[in-house]
Amino acid sequence: MRAVSGDVTAVLLEPTMAVTADFSGQVEVGLRPELVIACHELCVVKCVSDDDWYMGTIFDDGSILCWSIYATLEQALRGL
Repeated sequence: MRAVSGDVTAVLLEPTMAVTADFSGQVEVGLRPELVIACHELCVVKCVSDDDWYMGTIFDDGSILCWSIYATLEQALRGL
């Protein structure tokens, strides 16, 4: 994970936070995270029952707003 992303600070977080996605004004609320990989304020989220990986921002309150989507984990990590 750290080697692919190029960020040695990448860590797995507990998937308990609120996740929202906003793609060109189409908002999806209440996504259920299965895995969350964080690199500073950026993160990659894998949701339950979804094969895609979402990239987003982690806010101070722990919530996540995703604004990009990737087909594979490797693509998402390279985007970090």
